[in-house]
Amino acid sequence: MAKKPDGAIAAHSASSKQKVETKTKAMQVVTLKDLRKAAKQTQEDLAAALGVGQDTISRLEKRSDMLLSTLQHYVESVGGKLELVATFPNRPPVIIDRLAQEKPSQEKNPPHGVVSRGDRNRS
Repeated sequence: MAKKPDGAIAAHSASSKQKVETKTKAMQVVTLKDLRKAAKQTQEDLAAALGVGQDTISRLEKRSDMLLSTLQHYVESVGGKLELVATFPNRPPVIIDRLAQEKPSQEKNPPHGVVSRGDRNRS
């Protein structure tokens, strides 16, 4: 199997970094309210789409902190897609694809000293 020369890899990384930087420079800072208005939706429209009350949308639009899943649902409801990009000083930006791994399967034999609910009454 042929390997790419180091120069080609560096050029590819530089090209990818430049694309992300170009995108981020072209981006503008907007509020959730701005996104909703750009989508020509009212708080009532968005509330119906998310299955919540209008007052919930009003509070969401005023928050400075929320769960990423809440933000993702909001953005998708106004027709967008949420992407999380992490930037670092000495390496190219990366898009974070998944925040959590799949749930681990239930262990048949818990670690020593851990008693499962079903085993409590067996002693």
